[in-house]
Amino acid sequence: MSKAFFDLSSRIEDGFAEIESDIMIDLRDTNEEYAILQKQLSELKQQHPFIDKIMESDGAINLTADEHDVLLRYLHLYRKMDDMERLHIYFRGQTDAVAY
Repeated sequence: MSKAFFDLSSRIEDGFAEIESDIMIDLRDTNEEYAILQKQLSELKQQHPFIDKIMESDGAINLTADEHDVLLRYLHLYRKMDDMERLHIYFRGQTDAVAY
C-alpha cells in the first residue's frame, strides 16, 4: 500500500466523539426546536428525580400512574431529540462526503 494511503474511515472513527460533540453544539445553537427539547428534558429530570434512577440504576423501581405518565412524556421528548440528532449527523455526513 502506498505511503499516500489515507484511511479516512479510521480517522473519522478515532475522532467521532469530538465530531459528534461539535455537531450537537451546532444543532443546539442553530435549531430552536432542539434547544427547547433539551431544556424540557432537563427540567423534567430536575422536577422528577426518579427519571435518573430509572435511567442510571439497577434493580426494580415502582412507579405511580403519574410518574408513569411523566416517564412516557420524557421518553417521547428524548426520542424526538434523538431523531433530530441522527438526522443532523446524517446530513453532516452527506455534506462532509461532498467535501472529500
